[in-house]
Amino acid sequence: MDSSNSNGYDIDKVKNVVDTVIEKLHTQLREVNRQIWSNPELAYQEHHAHDTICMFLENQGFGVTRHAYGLETSFEARSSGGASSEEGPLINFNAEYDALPDIGHACGHNLIATSSIVAFLALSAVLKEFGIPGRTQLLGTPAEENGGGKAKLIENGAYKGVDISLMAHGGPSLMGDGIAGVLFNARKQIHVEFTGKNAHAGGNPWEGINALDALVAAYNNISVLRQQILPEERIHCAFLDTPKVANVIPSHTKAYWQVRSPTLKGLNSLVTRVRNCIDAAALATGCGVEMVEYATPIISTLLGDLYLLGVFFYCRDSLYTDIKLNETLCGQYQAHMSRYDRNITKSSDKVMTASSDIGNVSYIVPTLHSIFTIRAPDESYPHHPSFAAAAGTETAHEEALVVGKALALTGLDMATNKKLLQQAREQWKQEIRDN
Repeated sequence: MDSSNSNGYDIDKVKNVVDTVIEKLHTQLREVNRQIWSNPELAYQEHHAHDTICMFLENQGFGVTRHAYGLETSFEARSSGGASSEEGPLINFNAEYDALPDIGHACGHNLIATSSIVAFLALSAVLKEFGIPGRTQLLGTPAEENGGGKAKLIENGAYKGVDISLMAHGGPSLMGDGIAGVLFNARKQIHVEFTGKNAHAGGNPWEGINALDALVAAYNNISVLRQQILPEERIHCAFLDTPKVANVIPSHTKAYWQVRSPTLKGLNSLVTRVRNCIDAAALATGCGVEMVEYATPIISTLLGDLYLLGVFFYCRDSLYTDIKLNETLCGQYQAHMSRYDRNITKSSDKVMTASSDIGNVSYIVPTLHSIFTIRAPDESYPHHPSFAAAAGTETAHEEALVVGKALALTGLDMATNKKLLQQAREQWKQEIRDN
């Protein structure tokens, strides 16, 4: 292997070890993938996926901590090379496995889990085969869709000591072979309750204060606001508690809004405007309103001369930050994907208007969140049943295996090349400074 990839290890020999290890486990990996895809589970309910992955890893001889870091459906597996389990950089891989209500794995998290498992197995094998000082961690990260599992894991210390964090997400075929680095929106949720006064809707409606009117007015206010926001920004809503009968003036309604913007600064500004729309609805109808963002600042990070205080918040699923791209990680991953005949784009300046809690990880450690194509039909997009069907195919599984191998080789670069590791870290620091 040339110096741009590691400290003198032959890339062909390393790649052969990776390919051989994964080929031997091909049937078992396909079954793990199938089990996750066939049994879709919602946020923090991923018990079958958790047990399936843990059992598989234990059968391969890995020590696994089930129900890790205070989350029932999280797990952690670790391995190391060299003489000591404490030697060398710690490379993290993130396995997601939660699904969506009614449409199952329409975001392909079964493939995220598969690629990260493959990466962990492959890097573990290489570190041991060549006696390389380095450590690897496979972290089960539940509740990405709704729940902010990674934010809670950060809060509970799961990423403590991690040097590099790596993962990959399946995407539609229009992206070619994939993109190493993509920008995601930051996202915050606002949970809202309106309180009014009951009255008989037919007999004495003038005595009531209508909480449904407040909710509808807030929705309409925000709908008008959507005309005045940036093209990449998004606002969307779910009604959680509304009247079940028509002959009572309702005294209570509940909803929540998700607000998205490409940067934290833009997000904070847009959230303020959304809150004003909600306050205006309460004022117009005479209702009381309570808005909760479930956010408490708990992070302070000292990075040499860089001091970040309260840069963002963790608690529940309130805040998903934007993703900080790392050019070094993107470049190494792109190079390794080419070894498997995949021509991927290094990075894209276009903001993907979705959001992910991997953004939170990218604020505390250099992170790669790549996108790979699952060869779905051209009209198939994430969060649609057609994408769930495509995510369960053999073609998608094979692509996840390739991606996992490239992630492993990228992790090896970081574990064995101090110059590259330092370069990635300096780029990350600069991205945070520029926030």
